[in-house]
Amino acid sequence: MRFKYSARTKEGELQAGFVEAPTRESAIGILTGHELFILTLESEEKKSFLAGLPFFGERVGLRDIMVFTRQFATLLSAQVPLDKTFTTLVDQTRNTLLKRTIEEVRQDIDSGLALSQALEKYENVFSNFYVNMIRSAEITGRLEEAANYLADYYERQATLSGKIKNSMTYPMVTIFLFLGVAGYLIIGVLPQIEDMFVSSGIQMPGFTHALVVFGQFLSRWWFMVFFAIIALVFFFADYFRSAEGKIVYDELVFRMPVFGRLFRYIAIAQFGESASILIKGGVPIAQALEISGDTIGNMIYGEALKSSAEDIRRGELLSQSLAKNQDLFPPLVSQMVAVGETTGRLDELLSKLSGFYSREVDETVGNLVELIQPVLMIVIGGAVAGLFASILLPMFQFVSTL
Repeated sequence: MRFKYSARTKEGELQAGFVEAPTRESAIGILTGHELFILTLESEEKKSFLAGLPFFGERVGLRDIMVFTRQFATLLSAQVPLDKTFTTLVDQTRNTLLKRTIEEVRQDIDSGLALSQALEKYENVFSNFYVNMIRSAEITGRLEEAANYLADYYERQATLSGKIKNSMTYPMVTIFLFLGVAGYLIIGVLPQIEDMFVSSGIQMPGFTHALVVFGQFLSRWWFMVFFAIIALVFFFADYFRSAEGKIVYDELVFRMPVFGRLFRYIAIAQFGESASILIKGGVPIAQALEISGDTIGNMIYGEALKSSAEDIRRGELLSQSLAKNQDLFPPLVSQMVAVGETTGRLDELLSKLSGFYSREVDETVGNLVELIQPVLMIVIGGAVAGLFASILLPMFQFVSTL
């Protein structure tokens, strides 16, 4: 198998390339044998794009990780041995992929691997951020504290994700209901009106005739339309999983009115929280930024944070580096970071920064919900009125000619 990696040497220089190895563990062994600190390691095997679509493939959600980590921290605080801890967690976990992963982690620990080394093998479940927090905790002896930090972090992320999904539920349901009603009227009702006009020799209004032609096309070629939509969904799902596609997607999102600002706030809040936890756990600032960049899940912010990590290695302050990119990091961010650097409380100031932007996210989501509902009602109401007008006006015209 071929693996793509990025790593740092003992001198802190960034290296990237490919390594051939039969398994992921072997690739890790080769790289660590060359005294490299691994940042990312990904298999070059082509993944099925079905795995990138909802309802395809097994998934471990934020809430699954949060519950697992909270239970893990609780068992550690009760001083349960690590092997028995994971045996208990296997019994308590419902998600099949996570359950299988925990069992394999337990076996790896029994075979002599450190917990961080065991977790690192399952990048589809445990993020680079998660693994590095555990690794730092193993060094400092603060595993229980790190587990609690991680559980709190994933709980906040799950809550945030839930708020965004809930805010979109009503609009999506309303839109689908409208499409269903519109489809019935266009395909089922309008053709009957057309028959009346044709039989009486009266010319149908242009807009109504256009809807009738559209309905005829859908009823005749619905299967082609259906498969074309499915093909487009598959294409874009696969494209947006690529590095280029992720950047294009992020740029499109950031250019959207209101939503662009919302996703900027989310990225900054995630950066502040993850970097704060990592720095407090003893991870060097530059490395914490790189890990945070991977954690955010936004390519634009990820590249910006990795660039800041390089600036720090060249001797710049983090506040100075962030101030150079005010399109992504408002002045408030660099100012609060500068205070943290001056007082030696950078982790605390980053945590407060995350809290501030998390509240901004909550407020923005609340405003969006209040804004979307009336706007959606106006738009859909106008569309429904147009549809009924396309039915009723021809009927009045038909009656008046009798």
